[in-house]
Amino acid sequence: MARINSRQVEAFRAVMLTGSVTEAAKLISVTQPAVSRLLRDFQALLKMELFERRGTGLVPTAAATALYTEVERSFVGLERITAAAEEIRGRRTGTLRIAALPALSNGYLPRLAGHFLKQRPNLNLAFFGVISPIVIDWVLNNQCDIGFAEIPIAHSGLPSQRLPPLPRVAVLPSGHPLAAKEVLEPRDFEGETFISLSAGSSSRHLIDQTFQRDDVRRVLRVETTLSEIMCGMVSSGLGVAICDPFTAQEFATRGVVARRFVPRIDFEFAAVFPPQRSPSPVALDLVETIRQALDELDQNPSDLICTN
Repeated sequence: MARINSRQVEAFRAVMLTGSVTEAAKLISVTQPAVSRLLRDFQALLKMELFERRGTGLVPTAAATALYTEVERSFVGLERITAAAEEIRGRRTGTLRIAALPALSNGYLPRLAGHFLKQRPNLNLAFFGVISPIVIDWVLNNQCDIGFAEIPIAHSGLPSQRLPPLPRVAVLPSGHPLAAKEVLEPRDFEGETFISLSAGSSSRHLIDQTFQRDDVRRVLRVETTLSEIMCGMVSSGLGVAICDPFTAQEFATRGVVARRFVPRIDFEFAAVFPPQRSPSPVALDLVETIRQALDELDQNPSDLICTN
C-alpha cells in the first residue's frame, strides 16, 4: 500500500496557504502540473476530497480545513527545529551548566557570565558555587557542562584548559600599619596574627613555603577551607592573610585592603569538561571570554587591588 510522502503534504499546505495551484507551485519551487499531481495522489491516498474548484481558485473542504490544523502543527514543529539549529549554530541557545570554586563564584565570574549572557539572549544558565573537589565530581558525572577548579586537578583523565594565573595578594584590616606600604614581603609578616588556608591544601603549601624560605614566623591562629571566611576574619581586625585576588576584591568595601605581595604566589585554576563528550561551543566561548578578561587583569593588576 502506497504511503503519504512529505512532498504531498507540502503541496497540500502550500495550496491551503495560497489558495491556488499557481501560487503554491511558486511557494514550493515546483511546476503547476507537479502540484496538481501531488494533490491528486494525496487525495487518492486519503480517499477524500480536499478542494472544490470555484472559478480559477480552489476552496478547501471542511475535511481539508480539519486536516490542515494537524499538518500545520507538524510544520510548526519542523520550523522550531530549524530555528533551534540556527540558534545552536549561532551559539545562542540552550542551558549552560557551570560549577565554579568559591573564589570565582563569589562575584567575579557571575559578573562576567552576566555580560556573556546579555550577548546571547536565548542562552540560559545554571550556576553552582562549590569547592574544587565537588566541581570535579559534578563534571565527571556529567552534572555540569563546564567547571572551574583550582590546579592541580585531582582527576588526571578530565579534559581541561589552564587559564591565565593571577598573583595572590596580601589582605589586611583597614587601618592596619602594614597598609601604609604599597608592596609587602614575607619579612613584613614577622609576628603577625595570620589567618591561613587549611593544612594539606596545595595553596597552603605554597604560602607556607614562601614564608619558610625567609624564616618568617607568623602567629597561626585560624585556618579555613574558604577564602571568604579568611577575608571575613581579616575584616574583623583579627589578623592578616594571603588571599586570591578575586575574593580580596569582593571584600574591598567590607573593611579589607589588599596589597601586592612579593615574591609572586600565583592563584591557578583551570576549566574542566566532561570526559564523555566534546565541550559545547558555547562553553568554549565562555572560556575564551574568561581568558581574555584574565589577560587584561594580569596586565593591569591594580584593577584587582584595593588601595583604600
